[in-house]
Formats: sequence, structure tokens, C-alpha cells
Amino acid sequence: MPLTTEQLRAAFGELSGQRGDVLIEFVGAHACRVRNAMLLPAEGDNVLKLTDGNREYLVDAERVAWIEIGTATSPLAEKS
Repeated sequence: MPLTTEQLRAAFGELSGQRGDVLIEFVGAHACRVRNAMLLPAEGDNVLKLTDGNREYLVDAERVAWIEIGTATSPLAEKS
């Protein structure tokens, strides 16, 4: 069952308006890691957007297989 933009936005509520590292695994595509990610406020286009302060990342919620969210108190593990 694919995620909706609203469900994914609720999951990113874990960031609580703060910055954190995010790892998004997509179905049939490469994973995307966004360091210092912050969820951008919802706009009328119904697209979930993250920013790292330099770029905006538009996330196709229906193609997300899973996400991992790291916060300042619980960071993502570095891959070796």
C-alpha cells in the first residue's frame, strides 16, 4: 500500500521543526540521503518538500518504500 503525502508528512513530524538527517528508500529507484533536512511547510501543490538549506528535495510519497529519520538526539548511523 503506497503512502500518501499526508502520511509521509505526519512521519516527518518526528523532526518537530528541527533539522535532522533523513534516508529515504524508494521503490525501484536509488535511495536518497538528505543531511540537515527540514520539512518545508505544506503548499497548495500537495508535494512533500525537504530542504537541506541549499537545495529542495521533492518527494513522491507513493514511491517511498521506507524512511529513516535521525534527529540531534538520535542521529542516523553512518554506513561503512
